[in-house]
Amino acid sequence: MTAAAPAPDRFAVCFSGGSGIAYGLRLVEVLLAAGHEVHLCATEAAGRVLVHEAGAAIDLARPDLASLFAAPLRTRLHVHARDAVEAAPASGSAGIRATIVAPCSMGTLARIAHGFSSNLVERAADVALKEGRPLVVVPRETPLSIVHLENMLALARLGAIVLPAMPGFYHRPQQVTDLVDFVVGKILDRLRVPHELVRRWRTPDAAAGSPWDEGER
Repeated sequence: MTAAAPAPDRFAVCFSGGSGIAYGLRLVEVLLAAGHEVHLCATEAAGRVLVHEAGAAIDLARPDLASLFAAPLRTRLHVHARDAVEAAPASGSAGIRATIVAPCSMGTLARIAHGFSSNLVERAADVALKEGRPLVVVPRETPLSIVHLENMLALARLGAIVLPAMPGFYHRPQQVTDLVDFVVGKILDRLRVPHELVRRWRTPDAAAGSPWDEGER
C-alpha cells in the first residue's frame, strides 16, 4: 500500500541582505514544487543582492519577486511588501508552520535576536519565536566576530535553529547547485520536510572506502 503524500503546509521564507541569495531562491522553489504554500518577503538590501548575485531583472523600488519563479509554481506563492504589517507572516494566528530567513544578514540576525522588528522579515521571525514555531536563520558570513557569535547564541537560546550556509563536500559536488542543494537539504531536514535533493550518508563497506564509491554516481 502506497503511503499518502504529506499534507501541504504554509511556510514564510524571508530574504535579507546577506550574500547567498541562491539558498533562499532554491528553498522557495523546492517548497513550491512539493505543493507547499510559501509567503515570501525580502528586505530592501535583499533586492540589491538579487540583482547583483542572481542577475534578477527587478525594479528595486517595486521588486516583482514572483517573476523569479516558474509560472506553474506561482499559484502557491504569496509575495508581501517589506512594510506589509498586515501580511500573514506578521500574525501569530496565520498558521505559518515555520519561518526561514535565508540568507540572514548579520544586521537582520542582530535585530531578531533582540526583538527589534523594523520590517516584515524581522516581524515574521519575531512571531515565530513568540509562538514557539520553528525559526531557521541561515547566516553566510566569515569570519565571525564576537558580536555575531553572541547574537547567534542568543537566538539559539531562544529556540531558533542557527543553520550557517556551510556546505559539505563528502558528497563530491560537481557544480555550484550541488552545494546549494546541500544547504537547502539541511534546512528541509530540520523542518522535517521530505526531499531528495541529496543522497543520504551510508556506512562505507571498507574502512578506507567512501559511500559514493558504490556505483551510484
